[in-house]
Amino acid sequence: MNRILAIDTSSSWCSVALWIEEGASVERLAVRHESIGSAASQHLLPWIEALLKQENVALHDLDAIAVGIGPGAFTGVRLGIAVVQGLAFAANRPIAPVASLDAIAARALEHRLIQERREEEVRFTVAIDARMGEVYWAQYSSAKNYPARRLGDIHLSKPEGIVLADSVCAFGSAIAEYPQHFERFLPNQLDGSLGVSATGILACARTMLAKHELVGVHQLEPLYVRNKVALTSAERSAK
Repeated sequence: MNRILAIDTSSSWCSVALWIEEGASVERLAVRHESIGSAASQHLLPWIEALLKQENVALHDLDAIAVGIGPGAFTGVRLGIAVVQGLAFAANRPIAPVASLDAIAARALEHRLIQERREEEVRFTVAIDARMGEVYWAQYSSAKNYPARRLGDIHLSKPEGIVLADSVCAFGSAIAEYPQHFERFLPNQLDGSLGVSATGILACARTMLAKHELVGVHQLEPLYVRNKVALTSAERSAK
């Protein structure tokens, strides 16, 4: 039996998922995923406690705790990591650290834009709004029945700096924020509504658990990509 608790607070959504594999083809999934803005600090621990109680699972029963490590909202990323560090330390459980864009890519594999091409290798882009006129983005590849594989690092750039030449479709909040930079290259092959969630974190964590790629609590670190989180007054005036 495998059990993974997954959380993400790197965006305006507070997201918690608990996956239980009871045997061959027997699985249970409990999820709570709501857009609550900056109120995640008030709800995250009660939601975790409620899901564990609902499924009759104790913290020490878990095989791993997964968390979104960013990039994303600076305060939200730190909140998720701090909570998971506390839970993992208390229960002596390993951690699956998952990048936000990787979690979106994992969910994208279920999207019709990729499913209709699953007989071949598919290359696609995930891009999310990074504020201050920039985006976080990365390219991915997936063949039939295989997880999404990130091709290189997660980048931070202006929208026009995104490389879409090899992608057949794209996903993420940056599409809704900067549609003109995507529609020129991939018309009708975009979904700007697909965001990071605990279910995406969980999908990546399951692969990490199977490959023994978990880390200890002292190895858990945020993935900021950008260290500067706000423009100065002078920079805002110059825009």
